Amino acid sequence: MTMLRLAALDEEDLKIVSAHAQDAAIQVKAIRWDKQAGRVLIEMNRFVWEKRPRWLFRQRYERRRSVLHFDGVTAVRATGLSPIKQDEVLVLLSITFEPGQAPGGFITLTFAGNAALRLEVDFVEARLTDLGAAWETRNRPRHIG
Repeated sequence: MTMLRLAALDEEDLKIVSAHAQDAAIQVKAIRWDKQAGRVLIEMNRFVWEKRPRWLFRQRYERRRSVLHFDGVTAVRATGLSPIKQDEVLVLLSITFEPGQAPGGFITLTFAGNAALRLEVDFVEARLTDLGAAWETRNRPRHIG
């Protein structure tokens, strides 16, 4: 079992983290901001894009329980997310960085259904870490475009 551990310290690194976190399923209640620590922590069920299925006709994929966290967060703004709907499941589409006053800026997590989380950061520092064993799924995310 190979568990993923990635760190992002700049915009290019963040693109790699975004690719590995794409299509993660996240409950609203699994997004937490520790204002004092300046950290946003997100628990997710990550789709394992880096592993190809073994069988051509019996395609089985994997998901893993993972955590994504951002440090240096000074403000958080949400669009299309309801704090009342804590069990709502969001699907992560991308993570992007918009430079501001160097080395800071804005990190935006875009979700399906026109939802987004915008983090104002003093610097780029993110980590994506798998927490445990994978489980099998037959459902592969499909992108229409």
